Amino acid sequence: MDRNDLIRTAEKLKQVSEKSAAEFGSKREALVVLMNGKMESRPDLIDMVGPGNVEMMKDNHANHARFLESIFIMHSPEVLVDTVLWVFRAYRSRNFSSTYWAAQLNTCIEIYKKELSFECFQEIYPYYNWMQINIPVFNQLADGNLDAPLSLH
Repeated sequence: MDRNDLIRTAEKLKQVSEKSAAEFGSKREALVVLMNGKMESRPDLIDMVGPGNVEMMKDNHANHARFLESIFIMHSPEVLVDTVLWVFRAYRSRNFSSTYWAAQLNTCIEIYKKELSFECFQEIYPYYNWMQINIPVFNQLADGNLDAPLSLH
């Protein structure tokens, strides 16, 4: 699977409704706080993010939530794929383990299921599921040369 295959799969994700995007946006900061607390309590945190990278992880959580909010407002498969690939490359170069992404996404899903309305969660879950099932592909492509313009990020 390559970047273009990822874009084709991302094209199948449905645009989130304005109502659900607005709900996510209104709860975004509180969700990030919960996310940071849950991740910081993990005994394997330093193994996943590397020494001295906890603040960088927190920045990633805030950036992740802002970015996904923008995707929920205006779904763009190419921007979604290129940004996720860029993030994998950038954070892997800072000693983040590939296991971090599964932990991060699982924690997001766990928190969102509790904190968002059923309708909102049902609309955004496919994006998180898509990211989860494609972690191996993101890792593989992040390690290689990407045919993606880094100037977009």
